[in-house]
Amino acid sequence: MTGIAVERLTKRFGVVDAVVDASFTAESGRVTGFLGPNGAGKSTTLRMLLGLIRPDAGTARFGGVPYVDLPFPTGTVGAVLDIASAHPATTARAHLRTYCALGGHPVQRVGEVIDSVELDRFADRRVGAYSTGMRQRLALATALLGDPEVLVLDEPSNGLDPSGIVWLRTFLREFAASGGTVLISSHALSELQNTIDDVVLIDRGHIAWTGELSELVATGNTLEEAFLSLTDRAGVK
Repeated sequence: MTGIAVERLTKRFGVVDAVVDASFTAESGRVTGFLGPNGAGKSTTLRMLLGLIRPDAGTARFGGVPYVDLPFPTGTVGAVLDIASAHPATTARAHLRTYCALGGHPVQRVGEVIDSVELDRFADRRVGAYSTGMRQRLALATALLGDPEVLVLDEPSNGLDPSGIVWLRTFLREFAASGGTVLISSHALSELQNTIDDVVLIDRGHIAWTGELSELVATGNTLEEAFLSLTDRAGVK
């Protein structure tokens, strides 16, 4: 299966160092949390990973290949960076059919992904009437159309109610158990305590720590407490 390797990624916007010398990996069969407060550099890093922003330095690869050079990108990587892409006047089913055509995916994938994200009761409702949580499910369904080996998700729990968060956790654990790679970013550290295997902590553009979650919280702290303690000790600037 396909893993992710980020090596010394750097991006500067004007006088702002958005990401500085970031290096980490996300392995297949595991859920990796890319965690940090708002403005830490998570979204910029993910956009460089997916070829949407050109880095000033460094590399980001899927199975050794940059995203832009993948022969069938959506068949390798499913990404959710923005839940606002579906037109409010269309239905979820029509939206997914359009993306099937654009991505060259078989049309039967529409029904399969609708079932996967448990959106079947709402698939023929106009997206403009969707809650934020339902739009999150639709965004994930869109990312799954190519039956990817890797999922890259930016704040996918935003707008989900408690039952939706439990559903997402179960879905991601099952995806990883099947051999897939999951990289999930979030600022809500407490929500991911029971979801992730590995942790990449970023603060003010710098990678503060990488490793297994069990190692980070071995002292008995929560994930959030461990992060605050670590960044305080490190004095990340």
